[in-house]
Amino acid sequence: MSQHAFTAEQRAGVYRAIAQRRDMRHFAGGEVAPELLARLLEAAHQAPSVGLMQPWRFIRITDAPLRSAIHALVEDERVRTAEALGQRSDEFMRLKVEGVRDCAELLVVALTEQREAHIFGRRTLPEMDMASVSCAIQNLWLAARAEGLGMGWVSLFEPQALADLLGMPAGAKPLAVLCLGPVTEFYAQPMLIEEGWAQPRPLAELIAENQWPTS
Repeated sequence: MSQHAFTAEQRAGVYRAIAQRRDMRHFAGGEVAPELLARLLEAAHQAPSVGLMQPWRFIRITDAPLRSAIHALVEDERVRTAEALGQRSDEFMRLKVEGVRDCAELLVVALTEQREAHIFGRRTLPEMDMASVSCAIQNLWLAARAEGLGMGWVSLFEPQALADLLGMPAGAKPLAVLCLGPVTEFYAQPMLIEEGWAQPRPLAELIAENQWPTS
């Protein structure tokens, strides 16, 4: 074992946070202490980013009418998504897909404007800015789980409508509405599995060696 490895107990904690992270939709209200929220955001900010561009921007939503307006955008997209799903429309509408009105804290995470100026690592893969923001969100998710808080990533919204609502500059793009806060319990397994919406594929089907899998 590497001399740089964490202790067995510390390693177990890391793997537990990964295994028990859930995309939460059911929240118990309550509060997130300011020092805890600051700690979680610092964890997000420590994420890797291509060329050290740190393209993430976090907007904390504390205004109740604004939260309601964001919920309305999500609800509009929920209906449009149901329409696009065709035969599964009714099944989808029965799912709880967000906790915008119920969570203790609501955060919007966005890509900053003027990203085209960052070429390092993005000349052929400009979407690496989005990958960097995703790493920040995952850091926040895992830290929240370790702290006993639930978090849900909501992507049901029209990006430009949300950008306009929050006064984002041209070129900025919201990627996530994050619901964060205390929960009564964590799902035993991902909610979409519990609800019978989908089943995960085993890792063995997603790994190949030297070339793209043929089966």
